[in-house]
Amino acid sequence: MSAPSRREELAANLAVVQARIAAAATAAGRDPSEITLIAVTKTYPAADIALLAELGVSDVGESRDQEAAGKAATLGDLPVRWHFVGQLQTNKARSVARYADVVHSVDRPGLVGALSRAAADRAVQLDALVQLNLDPADSGPRGGVSPAELPRLADEIAAAAGLRLRGLMLVAPPGLDPEPVFDRLARAAAALRVEHPHADWISAGMSGDLEVAVMHGATHVRVGSGLLGARPAKR
Repeated sequence: MSAPSRREELAANLAVVQARIAAAATAAGRDPSEITLIAVTKTYPAADIALLAELGVSDVGESRDQEAAGKAATLGDLPVRWHFVGQLQTNKARSVARYADVVHSVDRPGLVGALSRAAADRAVQLDALVQLNLDPADSGPRGGVSPAELPRLADEIAAAAGLRLRGLMLVAPPGLDPEPVFDRLARAAAALRVEHPHADWISAGMSGDLEVAVMHGATHVRVGSGLLGARPAKR
């Protein structure tokens, strides 16, 4: 028997991930259509993105500007939304704004200004999410703002030309139970919506914890290895 084609592999993985999302949504009393699957394709070739688009995936996530820019240029006619989900240096904002539809990792005022200027130059509205950091105090440095910093940064995004505040993003702390973290995220998102009712996206959950994220209100889940398989070895 011949090995399955890459398209067949992706189709099988996609069916599994979609079934997991549907089951999690049903268990939470939610409509599965409320949840957007973002295929996180960093390190995978542009050909995989084209195959996923053929299979109906409409949202693609990347976390490295140089890699993402090249793929977006190669696949310029593909009907997908590009999500930038990684840590973003301020000096890369202009490049990211050329191809991205959504930036999930806004975590400081300087980046708000840089993205605003870049989006205005492109004459587009760029969807932006505040990355919230709920890591333990003794964790190493990672991106994101503290809950105390969240309201001010959200206000700055909402007031910035060319940006549209969409909600919150979180990367769960590695090695910890994600349930209490996603519960805190849900409460932070509810508080944000009091001041910004249209900021109703919650980007949370990945291959290993998407069910917990959906239970706590995630509207967007970012799935890489669960959809595309083990990442290619670094060269």
